[in-house]
Parts: sequence; C-alpha cells; structure tokens
Amino acid sequence: MKRPSINLMFLILILIVILIFVSIFISQLLKINSKDLKINYDNNVSNTIETQNESSILENSLSSENSEVRPKIIAKAVVPEDISLTISAIGDIMCHNTQFKDAYSNGTYDFSYVFSDIEPFIKDADISIGNLETTFAGNQKKYQGYPNFNTPEALAFDLSELGIDVITTSNNHSLDTGYSGLESTLNFLDEANISHVGTARSVEEQNSILIKEVKGLKIAFLSYTYGTNGIPIPSEKEYCINLIDKDFILSQLENAKSQNPDLICVSMHWGNEYELVQNESQIDLTNFLFENGTDIIFGGHPHVLQPLECRTIELPDGSTKNGFVIYSLGNFMSGQTKENTRTSIILTLKLTKHGDTGKFTIDEVLYTPIYTYTSPNYKNYKVLDIQKAIYNYENNLETPINQTYYTLFKKELEKVNSIYIP
Repeated sequence: MKRPSINLMFLILILIVILIFVSIFISQLLKINSKDLKINYDNNVSNTIETQNESSILENSLSSENSEVRPKIIAKAVVPEDISLTISAIGDIMCHNTQFKDAYSNGTYDFSYVFSDIEPFIKDADISIGNLETTFAGNQKKYQGYPNFNTPEALAFDLSELGIDVITTSNNHSLDTGYSGLESTLNFLDEANISHVGTARSVEEQNSILIKEVKGLKIAFLSYTYGTNGIPIPSEKEYCINLIDKDFILSQLENAKSQNPDLICVSMHWGNEYELVQNESQIDLTNFLFENGTDIIFGGHPHVLQPLECRTIELPDGSTKNGFVIYSLGNFMSGQTKENTRTSIILTLKLTKHGDTGKFTIDEVLYTPIYTYTSPNYKNYKVLDIQKAIYNYENNLETPINQTYYTLFKKELEKVNSIYIP
C-alpha cells in the first residue's frame, strides 16, 4: 500500500490549523455580540423607565424569575376627539286636496317645487327628521285629504330628495286607509330610502329599534301617538302602531339603551290641537321620558307652534346631562287655513359629544321661521323662508309675496320670536 506523500500530509495539517483559528475567532465574535445585546437591552430598560408618564393608564411588566428589574411598557391614554353634529326637525307633513291637485301635471304628481326655498336647511344638516301625517295607500285607493288622508306617493320620493332621513309614522292619521294603507305607506318609504319609526308590519319590526349612524355616532329614534281618531286597531295586529303607554315606552327605551346609543330621540304625537301652549299631560310625559334616558323630544299634532325647553337632567350617579324638548313643531306643510297653522319653523340643533366625558351638550338651538304660501286661488303652494321673503321684498329682489303678504310675514315673524325669544 502506497503511503501518502509528505506534501499531502503537510497540506492537511495546514487546513486543521486554519479551522482551529476560525473556530476561535467565531467563538470570540459570539461573545462580543452577546455582550452588545445585553448592553442594548439594559439601555432600553433604562430608557423605558426614564420616560414613564404620570398620565399613563396601561402597564405591562417584562418579568423574569431570576430578574430583580422588571421594566414597564407604558401606553399613553388616548382621549377621543369631540364630535359635533346638526339635527334638523320639521313639523307635520300634511297633504290636503288643494295641495295634491296643485302638484298634478300631465298625469303625474311633483311636489319638489314646494320645498325649493328652504331645501338647504334640510340638506345641510347631518340628519333630518319629520312627521308624516298622511298615508301612501297607492293609486288603487282614491287620493284624498281630510278626514282620511291618502296622498300621492310621489311625495315620499320628493321628501327623500329634500333630504329627509327619518320619518315618524305614528299619529292619529296612521290608519286613515286601514292596515293595508299603513303597510303600503311603509313600503313606499322603503322605496324612497327614508327610514321610518312608529308603525310596523310585524312584531319584529315594532321591537326593532331604529338606530341611525351619523358621523360615527349612534342615534336611536322612537315614536308614539295618543290615538288613531277612533279608528280601531286591527285585531291580532296591535303591533302595527306605537301608542302612548308608559309601560310600553319604558320597555322600548330599555331596549334602545341596551344597544348603547349615543343619543335617544323620541317623537310624541300629543297635546291639544291649535293650542299655543303645552298641557299637563305633555309636561308629565316629558318628565317621564327624560327620567328614563331620553335626550331629545320632538312634539307634534297641535298644528301650531308650542314652546321649547332646554333642560339639565340629573342622572342616577349625581352627574347631569342636557335635554331638549319642543312641545309642537306645528305644520311643515298643509292646506289648513286656521290661524297659526301655516306658520312654523325648521328647527336646527347643534350638538357636541365630548370625548373626555362621553356626554352631549346642546351648543345652539336655531330656528328658521317658515310659512306655507299659496296664491289667492290656492295655487303655487310653497314653503317660504319668512325672513328671506321679507328681506327680498324690502330690497326689491325676486319674491312671490306682495304688500299684503309682506305685512302678514312681519306679524308672523314677531309671533314666532315671541314664542322662542324670552
């Protein structure tokens, strides 16, 4: 057997020596890196401890069984930002014979011209609400006004175009065209993409609280009426309309509160027709609603304006919150001619939810006086901004009113301000 040459053995020896030196070098390098890591860890611990803040609300400890130093990772408290929003509210939306006849042209109905003067006050709000005091039973039933209202369903779509987001449907005219008319009304409102509350097509719908999300906030809407003008509620369909009953209202308020809304708004169809002040029943129900979690109350039915109030409500924990009620918004649009029935307001509430407390404040209560104008032969119905009409007349700008209406509008403006300005 041939022995390996001396040269080959020498080469192997050199390789072994090189491997030994490489191993020693790597071992030393690992020790240095380990030391650097420990130094970096210790520095991070020191920096974390030095930057602790008294306002911190979250603490997590890095723990080790054999370590005496347990550094804390601190997260600063984040206070939510304030959120401001506006709610606009209008009164009773009525439609007498003279109104829908005026809206008829070439086989169709169009009510959009009625609202052109006041449209921005509705559309510019974050959310708008009104009370529908008629039904949309469809053209298979005769369109008619008082006493049993059935209005062309075109009005629903024109209200949607106006910017109405929520319609309350529980009032004394809800059953004017029977249960089928009530059901049809809700179907047309669905088609028009308007949310509705106060009447229902099933028990489930009645028990489902309407909550609208506005700028990330949840607003609950509820609605109740004193009655249905003596029209019987169909047997086995008692769910179809929300009547004013404290036990029932309380159960719905509890249902609403369980869903943690930021705000609860309740619409009440109550009071005495044509009276300019609220009655004792309205006051009692207002106190009841505030005591049980309601924040804002919109009143309707009297067909005339009634006062508003801003309340400070004491909560069970001793803290307080803002509350608001307007006992009657009057008529938004109607063919009524009695005194005070054509003058109303568009109400605008400016509110803020404060991030630090989670509570709402009512920052401003604004109102725009309006009047349902017609020409002498009950044509050209139009909801007019009273102050704008007065200004335009005084400055020879375009306006439908004449000297007679100018004098009337001045008196109506004084009357509205006497109700709302102390």
